[in-house]
Amino acid sequence: MRYLIVFCIIFSLLSDSFGQAFIPLWPEGKIPNSKGLELTHEENNQRITRVAEPGIYTFFTSKEENSGSAVLICPSGGYHHLTYNLGGFQLAKWFNSIGINAFVLIYRLPTESDLEEREKGPIQDAQRAMKIIRANADKWLLDPSAIGSMGTSAGGHLASTLGTHSTDYSSIGDSLDLVEFRPDFMILVSAVISMGDHGHKGSIYNLLGENPSEEHLQMYSNELHVSENTPEAFLVHAQNDPVVDCRNSLLFYQAMIDKGVKGSLHIFPDGKHKINLRGNPGTTNLWTDICEEWLKEMKIIQP
Repeated sequence: MRYLIVFCIIFSLLSDSFGQAFIPLWPEGKIPNSKGLELTHEENNQRITRVAEPGIYTFFTSKEENSGSAVLICPSGGYHHLTYNLGGFQLAKWFNSIGINAFVLIYRLPTESDLEEREKGPIQDAQRAMKIIRANADKWLLDPSAIGSMGTSAGGHLASTLGTHSTDYSSIGDSLDLVEFRPDFMILVSAVISMGDHGHKGSIYNLLGENPSEEHLQMYSNELHVSENTPEAFLVHAQNDPVVDCRNSLLFYQAMIDKGVKGSLHIFPDGKHKINLRGNPGTTNLWTDICEEWLKEMKIIQP
């Protein structure tokens, strides 16, 4: 009971500070892939390094601006921490400004000692979050066929894992087991995609541990899992990104072409691993405008 009260206090304070509601993902005592350890929330400089309670922060548009579309945002952080403000809340506010409801995912990190299988923690939380959003579509005035995933850097890996992996790791025997978790579209910015030669070593280490097997490397190289059922995607990257090689996005887009999946790829000459909503160098600063027009073109944003 003390464990639950501490969690409630922590996230109540966070919710009040951010002005957003926080929705836990799992019923008490039913978090899958957990050893049942009592964890405390840890954070430094707007970076969460330990997640005590996975959940989603809600960012709803006004009724007048609501397009009915929604997006689940997976914050960046190399699977080591969650940059929830810059890689989550700020993006959510931008989506709200163009009529899209947003949900920022606070997911368990694979580095946490409570996980039985480290690599499954993030995707379990992401799948459950998508189910919660879709199951509440009527209540929240959402179109259940226009709910996407979005992520930057390692958050992009998680967002693309949602769209390329069909195995349900989030089943716990409740009513949400029957709800679809596959996103209807994806927005991937400076995304980690591959666990191969062009993969981001830090993300690979944090997600899969030291000396991962070839099977695991292929399992989580998402360009290898694109199929005809993969949702349409918008990809942005900088050619001079020194952290996550732009060939991650190229490999994913090539796989989309091979499988006939609609998409839009934009490799800008500059921006490094710092593509933000505003203040980007040169043409990179156009990416949000292009993304908004793409969302309209794909009928995700409708009058």
